[in-house]
Amino acid sequence: MVSAEPRIERRGARVLLIDDAGRILMVRGHDPHQPERTFWFTPGGGIEDGEDSRAAAVRELAEETGYVLEPHEIVGPVWRRTAVFDFASRPYVQHEEFFVGRVADAERRGRGEAELTQTEIEAIDEVAWLTHEELANDEREVFPDVLRESWAEFLEWDGVTRDLGSVSE
Repeated sequence: MVSAEPRIERRGARVLLIDDAGRILMVRGHDPHQPERTFWFTPGGGIEDGEDSRAAAVRELAEETGYVLEPHEIVGPVWRRTAVFDFASRPYVQHEEFFVGRVADAERRGRGEAELTQTEIEAIDEVAWLTHEELANDEREVFPDVLRESWAEFLEWDGVTRDLGSVSE
């Protein structure tokens, strides 16, 4: 259901975090106002005033998953897009940049404590490392949906930022 309220416009940054086994770290969640609709998404979120997108991406990664990277440890942005969506009955237009980070020995390295907001506590169900096959075969929605088709594109990034355009989710 699309809200009649004016859309909240904001900038966002996300991380495509890859481990040495070639898996991607994904978050499984749901809209608290639509708990039956579950989906996978990349760690990330809004950019704070005065913050650059690279710093926001690693901050959001740590807050949502506990994996800590420094801004110089991610590359990109590999993708840019504008996502139009409703979440918790609030309408958003989010201009996003996606960065790629890599972590070796993700399982043995472990992760720190996530620092979730109340909304994230209510919306996040799981954080998991997924193979391309697992993500491609999962029946849930995936955001961004291009992940299912463009897996190799961001694994071997050529230095060119791709514009994914505007999507309604």
